[in-house]
Amino acid sequence: MNTAVIYVTAALAEIAGCFAFWAWLRLDKSVYWLAPGMLCLAAFAWLLALSPADHAGRAYAAYGGVYILSSLLWLWAVEGHRPDQWDVIGAVACLVGAGIILWAPRGV
Repeated sequence: MNTAVIYVTAALAEIAGCFAFWAWLRLDKSVYWLAPGMLCLAAFAWLLALSPADHAGRAYAAYGGVYILSSLLWLWAVEGHRPDQWDVIGAVACLVGAGIILWAPRGV
């Protein structure tokens, strides 16, 4: 599976899972929101384990940039609040950093 697809799908699963808990605790949604939320979080962990990174910590660090961008897209698409210019600048900086972490040439 393509690295970008893994990270984007993992981000969607993590955000959806965490949002289920947010909805239950902060938006007074039913406790039944937690079951699909936990399934989403399990899917997130499984997907992130598919990363081609050579170490878990590096996979998680690189994923962070994708998570930040995905969170801002969630903010806009699901919560109806458009990210501002500082959100966009910060997300771009994080994505550049994630790319460096994941794809930088490394010696043996």
